[in-house]
Amino acid sequence: MSSLPTQARGAASRTANSSWLEHLTRGGLVGYGIIHLLFAWLILQIAFDGSGTDGDQSGALHRLAEKPFGTFLIVVIVIGLIAMTLWQLLEAAIGHRAERGRHRLYERIVSAGRALFYAYFAFTGVKVLRGKKASSADTQQKASEDLMASTGGRITVGLAGIVVAAIGVGLVIYGVRKKFEKHLKMSQMTAKMRRLSERLGVAGYAAKGTAYGIAGVLFLIAAVQYDSDKARGLDATLNVLSEQSYGPWLLALTALGIAAYGLFSIVQARYRKV
Repeated sequence: MSSLPTQARGAASRTANSSWLEHLTRGGLVGYGIIHLLFAWLILQIAFDGSGTDGDQSGALHRLAEKPFGTFLIVVIVIGLIAMTLWQLLEAAIGHRAERGRHRLYERIVSAGRALFYAYFAFTGVKVLRGKKASSADTQQKASEDLMASTGGRITVGLAGIVVAAIGVGLVIYGVRKKFEKHLKMSQMTAKMRRLSERLGVAGYAAKGTAYGIAGVLFLIAAVQYDSDKARGLDATLNVLSEQSYGPWLLALTALGIAAYGLFSIVQARYRKV
């Protein structure tokens, strides 16, 4: 008679190999790409139109909710994100078997991080569907204000900034070294598609990593200076860029990079190993 852990692994493996999860996950990657394309459009509006909307993914979802069929699209995106969360949880539990030793452990930890990230975006989508107006930036700022009321809280905010900055650096390295290619079905791509996915992946990860790196540094500054306005994540990053001499053009460049990541996510929907 098999042990309970063995039965659990078997059930998880069957779930991971199910076609319904694969289809939902691929749909989720499309939705994730759409969120980033909307985010890129929002950045351009902030750059050249002075839009007052929060410059983060929650702001993009709020904008989408205002459009015809926007609510329906957000529901579809949330379902896809939940599927992506489940997929990465399974990868963290039993996946990455092609890797060995510490490399497999690292990939499983990264999958756990991705699961938290996708779950956070799914939760954000649910809040938008429920009509809550508070953005991710507002939530982050309020949480930071509460934490910075004590010395221990300021240290926590500072550590969070270091972690976010490290994630940003990791994303840049991941993109520049083209590590994303090992997760794609490269043999099924044409030469033209391989070149396209490579360029989109490098540009997308570099732009996203740079944005998160700046956001992490701003969290650290917020903790040192008691300034919660800097603890607004990507929204604060865009504000800092907009204040530079060539602010609109820096934002436009950032928007192009985020759009590249969005398109790369859509490419992944077809060629990602799920």
